[in-house]
Amino acid sequence: MKRNLTLALIFALTLAAGTVNCEPSHKYASHLPAATGSKPGRTGQSSSKSSWETGIHHLQRGPLERQFRVHIPPTLESSTDVPLVLAFHGWGGNEHEFLKHPIVTEELDRRGWILIAPLGLGPEDGKRFRPSWSFSGSTTGLAGPSANQVSEHGAPITICDEALTPDYTYPSCRNIAKSTCSWTHCLDDDIDFVLALIEEAKKRLPIDPDRIFAVGGSNGGMLTWELGKNERSAPAFRAFSSLIGLPHRGFDSPPPAAHTKPMLLITGGKDTTVPPGRRGDLHYTTTTNGEAYYYESASAATRTWAKALQCDSTQQVPAYAKSTRVDCSTWADCQQAGNGPSIVDCRAPSMGHIYDLPTTWPVIMRFFAQF
Repeated sequence: MKRNLTLALIFALTLAAGTVNCEPSHKYASHLPAATGSKPGRTGQSSSKSSWETGIHHLQRGPLERQFRVHIPPTLESSTDVPLVLAFHGWGGNEHEFLKHPIVTEELDRRGWILIAPLGLGPEDGKRFRPSWSFSGSTTGLAGPSANQVSEHGAPITICDEALTPDYTYPSCRNIAKSTCSWTHCLDDDIDFVLALIEEAKKRLPIDPDRIFAVGGSNGGMLTWELGKNERSAPAFRAFSSLIGLPHRGFDSPPPAAHTKPMLLITGGKDTTVPPGRRGDLHYTTTTNGEAYYYESASAATRTWAKALQCDSTQQVPAYAKSTRVDCSTWADCQQAGNGPSIVDCRAPSMGHIYDLPTTWPVIMRFFAQF
């Protein structure tokens, strides 16, 4: 790296572990992955189909060994396929980021759901420093198509102010990055990895293939938007949730029309790392923690999703008003809203760039349980 991390970013990552698709240098779409298990933890009473136990496991992808952690409820019944949650950590985080919190494991065990928490990739294969997930704009450092293509000076529009933002470009992205705003890996195609992981999980765990969900925090939340928009990955999931994660500026495209799935967004009103903007403000937002990355606002991102779900985007209404400690809203007349809202924009007014899982995890699980 050309520069060291700023103290402000280190502090933010310590609190929440996370902040930023790839045109990767390696693709293994044709490779048949092999999965292995390490030392197992406790296991549920799963069916004979299951060969994974609670603990750390690996999935081989070409020269890369991708790591993930599995949590199986200890009282899992053998005769029933159950929902699966994939949980993606933030930038610099790890596979323990969600599962180390009792609120997460207790809720999973109460409902009888399985969770898989993958580990992202660091600057180079085999190194666990600054694991990340790649998504639109994060590897090239360039803004998306809905932003102006060039600045008034004729230069490409970037996802950050290069003069105010340290250069975090990973070595694997040196031939891909188009600006010093690049800040995630280029070692693997994370969409392909997630799809390969799901296929392996179907073989080794008693999961319901129609009830697979994705949640991510910060950089992991940015990946969930990507999974929901990508035509290859969107059909594999039933619903998505992003926690303090938003797409980069200019990447506000809708999900595929034939595979638009429900989406829950939770942001912090005091978040200076991925600021959501004021409710109703559709302009892009800017990081103010000592750097200057640009993101789509929470209102812009969720309104695009609401339009894809054919909601009445002119009529925003409260959601979960009496049962949560966050301020949530949805839109009227949305598709897939038979059991509850299918697109939700939740704000925690006093929350910064942290997960606050005692508050947010019950909302996430309630949202997923509707579908």
